[in-house]
Amino acid sequence: MRQRRADEERRRAQEFESFVAGAAGRLLHVAVLLTGETPGDSPRALRLLTAALAAAYADWHRLRGEDPYDRARQELATRYARSAAWRMGRTRDGVLGPLSRQERLALVLRLYEGADEERTAALMGLPVERVRALCARGAGTMRAREHAARAAGAEATGRRG
Repeated sequence: MRQRRADEERRRAQEFESFVAGAAGRLLHVAVLLTGETPGDSPRALRLLTAALAAAYADWHRLRGEDPYDRARQELATRYARSAAWRMGRTRDGVLGPLSRQERLALVLRLYEGADEERTAALMGLPVERVRALCARGAGTMRAREHAARAAGAEATGRRG
C-alpha cells in the first residue's frame, strides 16, 4: 500500500514538473503583465506565480479532465484579484500602467490569454457585460495613449527638421 502511494506521488510530481516546464514561462509573463513589473526584475510577479502554482499542485490529483493550464491561470487571476494591491486602484508600472486593475486583468485574460468573455467573467467574478465594458474602456485608454505617443513623436520630429 505504501509503495503504491509513493509511486502515485512520484508520478504526480513528475506530471506537475512537466507541466511547469512547459507553462511557467507563459504564466510568468501573464503575472508580469498583471503586476506591471519589468520582466528581469519581477518579485511580485514571481510571488504571484509561485502561489498560483502551489495551489494548482495541491489540487493536481483532482484535475482529471480539467486543463491544468486553465486551472493555474484561474489561480493566478484569482490571487491577483484578491491581492491587497487590487483595492489600491491603479499602478503606473509597465505598458499597461494607465489601466485600472480590473481593466488590466480583463485585457490580459481576453487579449493575451485568449479567454472568451464568459470565461473571463467567470474568472473575475463579474457579469459578461461588465467585462465587455472593462475591455472597451481599457482598449480605448491604450489606443489614446498610443495616439498621444505618436503625436508627440511626430511633433518632436517636426521640430528637429
